[in-house]
Amino acid sequence: MTLDASPAPTASVTQAAIRDLAASFGGLVLVPSHPEFDATAAVHQLANSGRPALIVRPCDAVDVATAIAFARRSGLEIAVRGGGHSVAGHSTGDGVLVIDMRDLRELTVDPVARRLRAGAGLTAGDVVAAAHEHGMTIPFGDVASVGIAGITLGGGIGYLSRKHGMTVDHLVSVELVTADGRVVTASATSEPELFWALRGGGGNFGVAASFEYHLVDAGMVYGGALVLPATRDVLRGITPLAGAAPDGLGVIANYMPAPPAPFMPQNVVGQPVVILIGVFAGDLAVGEAAWAPFRALATPIADLVGPMPYPAIYRANEGASTPMPSVNRTILLEVVDDMVVEALSDAYAAAPGVQTLIQIRVLGGAMAEVPSDATAFAHRRAPVLVMALTAAATPDDLGPCVAWAEALLDRLRLRGIGTYANFLEDEGEARIREAYPARTHRRLAAVKAAWDPDNVFHRNQNIRPAG
Repeated sequence: MTLDASPAPTASVTQAAIRDLAASFGGLVLVPSHPEFDATAAVHQLANSGRPALIVRPCDAVDVATAIAFARRSGLEIAVRGGGHSVAGHSTGDGVLVIDMRDLRELTVDPVARRLRAGAGLTAGDVVAAAHEHGMTIPFGDVASVGIAGITLGGGIGYLSRKHGMTVDHLVSVELVTADGRVVTASATSEPELFWALRGGGGNFGVAASFEYHLVDAGMVYGGALVLPATRDVLRGITPLAGAAPDGLGVIANYMPAPPAPFMPQNVVGQPVVILIGVFAGDLAVGEAAWAPFRALATPIADLVGPMPYPAIYRANEGASTPMPSVNRTILLEVVDDMVVEALSDAYAAAPGVQTLIQIRVLGGAMAEVPSDATAFAHRRAPVLVMALTAAATPDDLGPCVAWAEALLDRLRLRGIGTYANFLEDEGEARIREAYPARTHRRLAAVKAAWDPDNVFHRNQNIRPAG
């Protein structure tokens, strides 16, 4: 159905075509003249907000197939929106048809079989909260409002990666709508090559309607936020400590201005600090011991680390859900040595944005134990992920931010060994090749040729069809 009785035609779509779509569509069809259109079109990355031609909100996989067929007939590009967090702006665009998945909210938990099925419109926070009722979870990232589809299809790196591996390591099956309108199930036993590609290859192969995951234990954890002074000694000491810690401990170091939080001393607010956010999943006494070396790095400015229910860790990053125009660059590193520490410190001091974050994630553990060719995410043995972001007041002010981010990336390349597709902006073919080693990229291109030979789904970190 449509939310506007008098839909305005777009450059390539007539009123009659929109009415026909609405008549055959179980969900919502929104046109630009509707008063709720702009709010529905909003995404997290304001630098790439775009102005869609049409937004559809399917209620099931059949609706998704209908939308794909309509877009192909009408010559419209397809953008797929889950949580709207695409840093590259792929979930929207000027003149595109947005397939907005937010109404696909199926969620069932089988605690005996340790399985969870979730619709593609759910967020990580939705799913983690439901699983926590049974003392279990799925290893997602570090922001609750991120859509499960984007993080899953790109790989999924978060607090539990060292303990339980990546999100894709717990994926059991995907219900996928293909470019030709078929609804298929990809799993280890059904379309296994497609299933391999979906575990890290992004949205290249179709529109995911639902996911089935294997659950892991995560009730009470020992975690929270530890605020340390942003000295080079602290920055230098984090990665060796995190790498040597028990695999149950996953921490993310955030080099950033101290926020005006109740726990932050007033004289520190706005000054650079390092906020370690993470959890130890396992015995709480072991967790307390695992955090001790970090507390010894320097006198803590604030210490909010202790026993907590696992979902509470997401409160530490609630600010990451605030839409803003920003630029980020991401790189996987072989080491964080003096050169890297100097580069990060220099970059932070010279950041042109109104808000800056440099994030260091120490990887390894269970994530590295999976063979590099088991999933389309192949950088399994990368020790460290660094992401640097700076935000501008308006999209028009992003020029200096881009220059800053590129300059830092150029310095870090001396220690670089790849990148992570989920954190890439629209940075070109060479950067996509950094996310997928040559052998992986060739295999992905072959899967793309089999399932989307016309490259219908290209608003992503695009893998062109082989041939």
